[in-house]
Amino acid sequence: MPSTKLDPIDRKILAELQEDGRMTNVELAKRVGISAPPCLRRVRTLEEAGYIRGYHADVDPRQLDFEVQVFAMVGLNSQAEADLVAFEDRCRSWPLVRECHMLNGEIDFILKCVAPDLSTFQSFLTEELTAAPNVASVRTSLVIRAAKDAPGVPFDVMEERLSQSA
Repeated sequence: MPSTKLDPIDRKILAELQEDGRMTNVELAKRVGISAPPCLRRVRTLEEAGYIRGYHADVDPRQLDFEVQVFAMVGLNSQAEADLVAFEDRCRSWPLVRECHMLNGEIDFILKCVAPDLSTFQSFLTEELTAAPNVASVRTSLVIRAAKDAPGVPFDVMEERLSQSA
């Protein structure tokens, strides 16, 4: 279901839940201007349609002593679909890999990794990632700090685009 099929209330529900997924249904209903029962029905419909993939706590890795965050740019020897799927499956099995994105261009994948310290990441890099089948090259960049880490989509941009096309 494309976003244009969502009505303004559905989009507002998504925007509010993206901002604060812990709010009660009563509070959400108040914020979007409808009563609680239809709000709950809409949320369930949005979940079933796949617009809402889940609810998560935004955990601070540093508070849990995961001091190292690294982006690893991975090049593969083969980009055959079976080899791409095999690499993605392997990435899902590595706990230090928190995100895995296939890219177009010189780099095949970018991985966002976290580790408690550099030696733990280095062990993962040398014993797991670079040793993995089909991995041709790995370049890494250590994150110094994050200036922005916004999940989801910018709903204000969506609303602006929809108002211009109406």
